[in-house]
Amino acid sequence: MTTLVPASPNPAIALGTVAPNAEPTSAPSSPARGPRSRVVLYSHDTMGLGHKRRNLLIAQALGSAGLAVDILLISGMGDANAMSVPDGIDTLTLPALYKNADGQYAARRLNLELQEIVQLRSQLILAAVKNFRPDALIVDNVPRGAVRELDATLEYLRRRSTRCILGLRDVLDTPATVRRDWKRAENITAIRRYYDTVWIYGDPTIYDPRREYRFPADITEKMRPLGYLDSRDRARHVNAAARAQIQQLGLPGVALADPKPDYELVLCQVGGGQDGATLAEAFAQATFPENTIGVLLTGPFMPAEAQRHLQALAQANPRLRLVSYLAEPTLLLERASRVVAMGGYNTTCEILAYQKPALVVPRISPRQEQWIRADRLSRKGLIDMLHPTQLSPQTLTHWLHQPIANAAARPAINLDGLKNLVADLEQLLVKPAMPTLQAS
Repeated sequence: MTTLVPASPNPAIALGTVAPNAEPTSAPSSPARGPRSRVVLYSHDTMGLGHKRRNLLIAQALGSAGLAVDILLISGMGDANAMSVPDGIDTLTLPALYKNADGQYAARRLNLELQEIVQLRSQLILAAVKNFRPDALIVDNVPRGAVRELDATLEYLRRRSTRCILGLRDVLDTPATVRRDWKRAENITAIRRYYDTVWIYGDPTIYDPRREYRFPADITEKMRPLGYLDSRDRARHVNAAARAQIQQLGLPGVALADPKPDYELVLCQVGGGQDGATLAEAFAQATFPENTIGVLLTGPFMPAEAQRHLQALAQANPRLRLVSYLAEPTLLLERASRVVAMGGYNTTCEILAYQKPALVVPRISPRQEQWIRADRLSRKGLIDMLHPTQLSPQTLTHWLHQPIANAAARPAINLDGLKNLVADLEQLLVKPAMPTLQAS
């Protein structure tokens, strides 16, 4: 079985040294060119769809904000090419990595050892960045990339005028786990050396990672809470094929043009599906209220055996629809009267943006990120939460039959993350970058 490469630098470099195939340390600043800026968004995408979808949402916001910008999405998820990508945005899909339930990485499809595939991904990223010559690099969640695959690229860009930005979710994990993992990965050193700023995609009145994780003062000074990312912006970019997927589901009374459907729609989302079978099966066996149709979105990574079991349950229940994948699931969510879901960042943002009554059943291992997020939002009265040990068809049935609380009574939450992100990037691109390193 492939094991995780030790914390010492893998294919590329030690922190602060240059890989053998990297550009010479005297690399010049980005050459002068026309008025259009160039931005690279990187996501490692080793588990689920969340990282890639978040970066696509950011790319769409930048592209539609009136900025003269070309954007390259570097992703570890082939799903990137199935999403709606506007003009001015293109994608580079890396050979896929996979993170198992124990948090260890392996090649998803290629018969390569971990060090081989990380070396390949690292070199592809570096080559793309050298040729694209971005004005800004936005890295999702992992300061050095998956298994340190960004080291060579970050060191290369440190010798240029490229602005490097780290984007973090509202919640990473428990404070003890974050301190342990970040120390092992030398993330604090990497942020000091490479990053101009750190964006936090959350509302500090819900959860403030600066305070919760006790980051050093100089790191905290680089951090800017932007607000949650409002996924409603993505609906403006949905293409005809994604809308056709919804129509082809054949759901009675929930056609896109029908403002008053005959049936209420209850939606269950389990993210990519790789660990969502328990929630999916409980939902499939729940009893829905009258005049209600349940739609179960299983995700593309749900194990085949679980899929077969769910299909059998759906065949026995005429009011249950099973859907494995939708390019744009918010087209269903916005029509749902209630939502049952796991507690991933993107799904949670969608629930908050559309103000849907939601029961969140969070993942609690290998990370407690979802549990912490759901707990904080539940305390604010923004969602209902159910611990996975209490999950059953009966508990879901009970919640589905409860009266819906008044949405107007919910507290306000900052959903201006995309607007603030665009403004912050505009300012960064006109400010001097961090001092570049010179050849020693």
